Order: sequence, then structure tokens, then C-alpha cells
Amino acid sequence: MDQADTDWQAWYDRHGPALLLFARQLTRSLAKAEDAMHDGFVRFWKQRERVDDPAAYLYRAVRHAALDRARSDSRRARRELKLARERPPAEPPPWRHAARDEAEAQLRSALDTLEPGQRELVVMRVWGGLTFTQIATATDLPRSTVAARYASALNALQQAIALPAEELL
Repeated sequence: MDQADTDWQAWYDRHGPALLLFARQLTRSLAKAEDAMHDGFVRFWKQRERVDDPAAYLYRAVRHAALDRARSDSRRARRELKLARERPPAEPPPWRHAARDEAEAQLRSALDTLEPGQRELVVMRVWGGLTFTQIATATDLPRSTVAARYASALNALQQAIALPAEELL
């Protein structure tokens, strides 16, 4: 294994779990999240030497890969519906996404109450460890907007979970 493989593996090991969680929030499917994470990581790795902030670019690449997949899935679903002339498939059975314990279920439920943009910011900040500046770069939003939306998301989570805001940080 040469040095480039080792560096790639180190980046992947360091950022993979948080990126998978981030992609999972965007795609709502583990398999699609894994694909988006891998696609985004490959995009990042090819551009890594020309990037000012690697962590922000990595999240941005995964975000774009997830959005690309969502658009592709949407187009495919429309084609299939047009051809089959039937309704979209029903939601997966509730037991399939059941939480393993009560705390996880409560957090998942609270996260699901957030708007997708807020949920995305919380995942990048809390689980990804990104700064507001990095999140702004990854999402093409002003830093002040990111900070305000993050504060609003924490407020919404606090109300949903009924915990003091300090415990959500």
C-alpha cells in the first residue's frame, strides 16, 4: 500500500462515520447514504489539493452527491410511474425504521420535526463537528444565516425533547 492509499484511508476513517450520518439525514436511506458518501468522498479526493477547507468541501461534496441521487431517483420514479401508470409504492413498514431504544426514538422523532435545512445544519454541526463557517461554505449560505437557523433548530429540538438547551449542545 503506498502513501496515497494510507492518506485516503485515514481521511475516510476519520470522516466516514459523521459523513454517513450526514448523508443518511439527506437521503433517508442507509444504502443511498452510503452511495452518496462514497460518491462525495471520491469527488473530494480528486479535488483535495485545490481545496481551501477540506472538511467543508468534503461535506459539500457529499451533500451534492446526495442531492444528485435524489434528483436521479425522482426522475426515475416519474418515468416508472408514467410507464406503469400506478401509484408510488407505499411507505416502508414502520417497524423497519423503529429505534433500538427509547432515547434514539425520541431524538429521531425530534430531528424529523425539523425542516430539512435545519436538520442538515444540526447534523453537520453536532455530528460532523463543522464550524458555522465550514457549514456556510458547504451549503452556500451566509454564516449569519447558518448560525440563526442552527439556533432555531436547537430551540425546536429543545421543545420537541423537552430538555434544557445546554444539554443539546
